[in-house]
Amino acid sequence: MTRDQAWSLLTEYTKSESLLKHALAVEAAMRHYAAHFGEDPKVWSLTGLIHDFDYERWPNPPDHTREGAKILREQGVDEEVIGAILSHADWNQTEYPCDRPLRKALFGVDELCGFVTAVAYVRPEKLTGMTASSVRKKMKQKSFAAAVKREDIEKGAELLGLPLDDHINHVITAMQTIGDRLGFASTKG
Repeated sequence: MTRDQAWSLLTEYTKSESLLKHALAVEAAMRHYAAHFGEDPKVWSLTGLIHDFDYERWPNPPDHTREGAKILREQGVDEEVIGAILSHADWNQTEYPCDRPLRKALFGVDELCGFVTAVAYVRPEKLTGMTASSVRKKMKQKSFAAAVKREDIEKGAELLGLPLDDHINHVITAMQTIGDRLGFASTKG
C-alpha cells in the first residue's frame, strides 16, 4: 500500500478533522522513530497513518482494529502492519503482543501524540519550545486530557527502552516537523 492509497483509505473512513490530525501526528512520530531505530520509514509511517482509520465507524472494542484489519487484509496490506495495528489495542494484546519494534513504537506513540496535541492546544506557543517537562507537568493534572491513559505513555517509553523525557522529546520533535499540518503553525517571526 502506498501512502496515497493509505491516505485515501483513511479519508474514506475518517471525516473528523481531529482524527485526521491524530493520524498525521502518529505518522510523523513513527517516521521519526523508524529513522531513530534504523527501520523502514515507509512501513512505519504508513502504520502510523492508518492505525485508527476504522475508529470513526467502529469505535467500540473489539470492533475497532479488528474490523479495520479485515479491510486491510482484503487490500493485501502486509501482516506486519496489520499485527502492529491490532497490537496497539489492549483487547488484542494476547494474540498480538507488543513484542516487536513496529508494535512497540506504535503503542508508544499513539497516546503520547494525543497528549502532546492537547498540551499544544493550551500553550500560546503551541509546539514551539515545548519540552518534556511541560508535558510531564500536564500529565500530573488528572483532569487535563483525562481520557489519555498516562500509564500507556509510560509503558510506551519502557517498551522503546527510553527514559520518559527522551520519549516525549522525540514525539515533540516529530510533531514539530508537521506543526503547520496539525494546525500549530510556528509562532516564530
